[in-house]
Amino acid sequence: MANQVIRCKAAVAWEAGKPLSIEEIEVAPPQAHEVRIKIIATAVCHTDAYTLSGADPEGCFPVILGHEGAGIVESVGEGVTKLKAGDTVIPLYIPQCGECKFCLNPKTNLCQKIRVTQGKGLMPDGTSRFTCKGKPILHFMGTSTFSEYTVVADISVAKIDPSAPLDKVCLLGCGISTGYGAAVNTAKVEPGSTCAVFGLGGVGLAVIMGCKVAGASRIIGIDINKDKFAKAKEFGATECINPQDFSKSIQEVLIEMTDGGVDFSFECIGNVKVMRSALEAAHKGWGVSVVVGVAASGEEISTRPFQLVTGRTWKGTAFGGWKSVESVPKLVSEYMSKKIKVDEFVTGNLSFDQINKAFDLMHSGNRSARTGGKRKMSLTWLCRYRVLGHQFNPSPDKKKLIKSKLIH
Repeated sequence: MANQVIRCKAAVAWEAGKPLSIEEIEVAPPQAHEVRIKIIATAVCHTDAYTLSGADPEGCFPVILGHEGAGIVESVGEGVTKLKAGDTVIPLYIPQCGECKFCLNPKTNLCQKIRVTQGKGLMPDGTSRFTCKGKPILHFMGTSTFSEYTVVADISVAKIDPSAPLDKVCLLGCGISTGYGAAVNTAKVEPGSTCAVFGLGGVGLAVIMGCKVAGASRIIGIDINKDKFAKAKEFGATECINPQDFSKSIQEVLIEMTDGGVDFSFECIGNVKVMRSALEAAHKGWGVSVVVGVAASGEEISTRPFQLVTGRTWKGTAFGGWKSVESVPKLVSEYMSKKIKVDEFVTGNLSFDQINKAFDLMHSGNRSARTGGKRKMSLTWLCRYRVLGHQFNPSPDKKKLIKSKLIH
């Protein structure tokens, strides 16, 4: 099939604000420096929902969403030298060309080689590899993992350990890596330090994990949903607090609890007011606050300049600062050696034809839900922002299933 069009199933977003539609699509062969991948496992993320809602200023339709996936290389285009058919891979929404000034600078992971075309939903040559009902379908974040087959740039692929379970490590394509890297790369959490993590969703749990791995002695989880506290403590939080339990601002509470403020704070929600609270909870003179959550388009952050003049540092992170192609295989190895958690983020399953239900549950914030009967799988919600994982499993009758991993 290397030089042939592949017909397969995909969840197509025809327009903003409408449910995804399971369609048969055509996936063209990879062109020069492109790779066609059979997606084995993928995940639903709040970023997908944000674009589907129509609020994303870069959102274009019709499109195949999805950016947390894993699979097997089906074929490669001309000029691809580092990948071959049969390789086990994770597609990457932040590429690593190794040549641009961003890749050559150790201070950033924001490769810009294909940023312009990727932002338009196109391959680097300015065209799409997807068609449906005679119409071109756009790509999403350079990955489009809500399809049984996808085509990505060769600089947007990480080759990983073939023995890794793809229905687990697909989660390293975004949220877990983002939170974990925010702690160990962006903040550079130090042994014996005190940390505060605002928002105990999937990314927040990954930040807590990173703080623990880095040797923090005190990790304070903050969320208005107390149901999340037990899980946060499993990941390494030493204590958890609810801002609604206090008459003072949360930054005042944290300053009193920690004799002046925390060494490192992380905002994992995307709320600009909480971003300010996280900064102002950082210790005068050396405190570092990292913005991990993505705020809505047009939102602005603010604080008194004196907060920065007196020694606090305000930083942001994308994909946890990981240089993707070289780092994701190492993250998979850390998972395989049990240095970092991944399985613990997975709590339930849904069939592929229920993908819209996964989005509905993510938005509703239901604590739990269960479906019964043949080919139905249980769901358990841990947090408010993410729904993780879908796995395609060919059955004898050639129908496809998606396994949905949920970490609300």
